[in-house]
Amino acid sequence: MAEKLQALKKQACASIDETKDKLHQLADAIWRHPELAFEERQAHDTLVRFFTQEKGWTVDAHYKLETAFRATWGPVGGGQGESLVNVGFLCEYDALPAIGHACGHNLIAETGAAAALGLRAALESGEAWPMPIKVTVLGTPAEEDEGGKIDLLREGAFEDLDVVFMAHPSQEDATYIPDVAEHDVVIKYHGRASHASAYPWEGVNALDAAVMAYTNVSVLRQQLKPDWRIHGIIRHGGVKPNIIPDYSELEYYLRTPSYRDLPSIKAKVEACFQAAALATGCTVELLFARNQFYEIVRNHTLEDLYEKNGKSLGMNFITVKNSSGSTDFGNVTHAVPGIHPYFYIGSEALNHTPEYTAASGAAEAQFYTLRTAKALAMTALDVLFSPGALDKVKQEFKEAKSREEKETKQKPQTATIEKS
Repeated sequence: MAEKLQALKKQACASIDETKDKLHQLADAIWRHPELAFEERQAHDTLVRFFTQEKGWTVDAHYKLETAFRATWGPVGGGQGESLVNVGFLCEYDALPAIGHACGHNLIAETGAAAALGLRAALESGEAWPMPIKVTVLGTPAEEDEGGKIDLLREGAFEDLDVVFMAHPSQEDATYIPDVAEHDVVIKYHGRASHASAYPWEGVNALDAAVMAYTNVSVLRQQLKPDWRIHGIIRHGGVKPNIIPDYSELEYYLRTPSYRDLPSIKAKVEACFQAAALATGCTVELLFARNQFYEIVRNHTLEDLYEKNGKSLGMNFITVKNSSGSTDFGNVTHAVPGIHPYFYIGSEALNHTPEYTAASGAAEAQFYTLRTAKALAMTALDVLFSPGALDKVKQEFKEAKSREEKETKQKPQTATIEKS
């Protein structure tokens, strides 16, 4: 089987190379029309059209969410009564405000599509596969805001998948970067307007509340664990210097290595926000985002397979120990075994900068993007056909979930503070 597996990998890579022009056009079309979270209508239509035009794919537009989609191919192989193996690839395609695709989600869409086409090409060889195999591509909107994958999880979009793959652009190749848990909150203070010079004593200053809240959180950081993060901005602070502001607004991101620590950090910042309201006489609204992003559950079996395949294609992997950002793919890995490697795109620019926007749309990124897609497709073939690989992936996932449940039961619950 080893020789056959290598032949299948070569076939997958060759297929990706053969469709490189169409794949580049796909990424470029998304890059040239950046759309924000849950507004990715043109990107959705572009991807739906792409898979509709490919042989053998069944496409569900607006799948469970307006700008999500599903494309499936198969099943092929296997005998009657044997368990189906459904391999999933994810596409992201939302952009950032003002600076477009500064996180390279156009390349994530291309990578997911390319890897799926490569796997399909290998499976089309006509072999009598030992089990029925299906390939699924999910278009997942709104990673940058609100977490579309979490909504899709809630709607059951991942229930029939056995393993899930995606890859994210970065400054290096890495099988894993510690993406952490996150919960976002908007804080609104309501005061009373007054003339700031003639009768300021009649006013209740909502900007003072915002400044105090910001200062309270800054002081709190000294007592936080080293790997906890709180960062925020004042989004609204008044309209004119001679009017006591009757309204102010802040937004904060709260991050911890595990979602189990989010209640603790939330209770601490709530105290900061409530104290500012009490001191200034304002009322406060705390509007926590409806979705929490979870940390990624690692699967070392998948990581090792991906790294081996990546190295065979010329990737140079680094090890990253410091925490990065957050992703709704973390929530997916709490439901399905998955991998979320990062890949170099030919630029040293940093994500979420105008320079990275330019890099994600540059022709130089194509070689690295398609190389990553090849590594994903090759890893999927390993999972399917390397003896015991799929069982090992599933067993590792089962053990990780068991540890998580045990740790959750052992962790004391943190009381939350009532909102006013």
